[in-house]
Amino acid sequence: MKSKRQVNRKQISASSNRDRVKLVWLFCVFFVGSLSAFSPAVASAQISLGTVVSLAQQNSTSVKLASADVRKAEAVLLQTTDVYIPNLIIGSSFGPPSIGFPAGQPSVANATMQSLAFSFPQRKYIAAARVGIQAANLGLTDAKEQVALDASVAYIELDTVLREMEAARQQSDYANRLIQIEEQRSEAGVDPLSELLQARLTAAQLKLRVLHLEARAGTLRAQLATLTGLPKSSILPDHASIPEIPAIKGDQPEAPTFGVESAQAQAKSRQLQADGDELASKVRPLLVFGAQYNRDATSLNNYKLYYNNKFKADNFSAGFSISIPIFDQNHRAKARETAAEALRSTVEAEEARHQNDVQIASLTGSLRELDTLAEIASLKQQISAEQLKSVETQLENGNGAGSEPGAAPQLSPKAEQLARIDEKQKSIDSLDAGFDLSKARLSLLRALGHMEDWLHELQAREPATATK
Repeated sequence: MKSKRQVNRKQISASSNRDRVKLVWLFCVFFVGSLSAFSPAVASAQISLGTVVSLAQQNSTSVKLASADVRKAEAVLLQTTDVYIPNLIIGSSFGPPSIGFPAGQPSVANATMQSLAFSFPQRKYIAAARVGIQAANLGLTDAKEQVALDASVAYIELDTVLREMEAARQQSDYANRLIQIEEQRSEAGVDPLSELLQARLTAAQLKLRVLHLEARAGTLRAQLATLTGLPKSSILPDHASIPEIPAIKGDQPEAPTFGVESAQAQAKSRQLQADGDELASKVRPLLVFGAQYNRDATSLNNYKLYYNNKFKADNFSAGFSISIPIFDQNHRAKARETAAEALRSTVEAEEARHQNDVQIASLTGSLRELDTLAEIASLKQQISAEQLKSVETQLENGNGAGSEPGAAPQLSPKAEQLARIDEKQKSIDSLDAGFDLSKARLSLLRALGHMEDWLHELQAREPATATK
């Protein structure tokens, strides 16, 4: 038989195991509870419009490509100016002793130095490279503005869609309540079955609207995630961070846009390049400086035999080389090519300016129409809200018509739900019209060259509306 001590040991061990299990379960419950408490805070964190625009300008592919163009333009300028700096190349060549008269000079070490001293076309090339840097920087600024516009429009639309989604879900709740009312009225024989079917149809249509808004919100979050590099689940707009968009008009003074200025600078750079190639094809002197040093071997050749023992191991030469092209068809063809490219760039710059003018005219006409539509939608929403208040008052106090023959019938709860659904629909329509107006105003701001003012105002509001 087992001793009492062994039995007590087993009981103590079993009790200890149960305590460990309890501790593990308590730790798991605490860990899961902490995650569940922390997750809503993370999911509900809002990010401001200024932060979204800043991240989009840093992460955008088009901005990165424009930055690469700037670095390339800077490298081109260095390439055109560094030709005046002497280069230095060192080397060595060994081989077996030559047979007969020496055909080469085996050198222990050699160094050569060469640079451009004077060239008429090179001045044009340097000027073209400097203007090219200006064009690239203007293109970078234009790319940042376009990314800021895209991010702002997507952010404002997402904020609008989320508010519409809230209103649409309330509509669905009212529609479900309407179905319950119609079921009761249909069972009581007050309303025909068609009214119940109509209520169910309304609920299905509102459910479809909610699904459409949810899909649109997912698309906008994916678009903003691509622009900013943020996770889709962390993008929640902060409505307070959206500044009021100025009611700009097309007849306001137009400032040159960075895109048009970049195209014009690019055309000027191409023209300077063509002028340089034209000079290169003319009879113009070219002055080049050169120097060379050789430390030649004396044991691997028979130079001393042919030079009567006067061969020196150390040899150095330096001087200028002047060349004058008399007949150079290659440079003439190159000049015609770059002249054609310069003409094309000039035409493209003019086309960019004309397209911007057409966009301003188009947006100006659309803006007047959208402004009126937004005003109409807002008035309809206000009228619908007042009608809802009237329905609620009549349901609470009656319509005061009494029960005499010909008096207006008292309103039913069905009328209240229909009024609520209509009021939310008018709110959604007003939000849609407001977003269309905001989008048109932002686009016109960019077309008129005032997008930079909007960005400055956006960054000025950033400290007060930092990411929560």
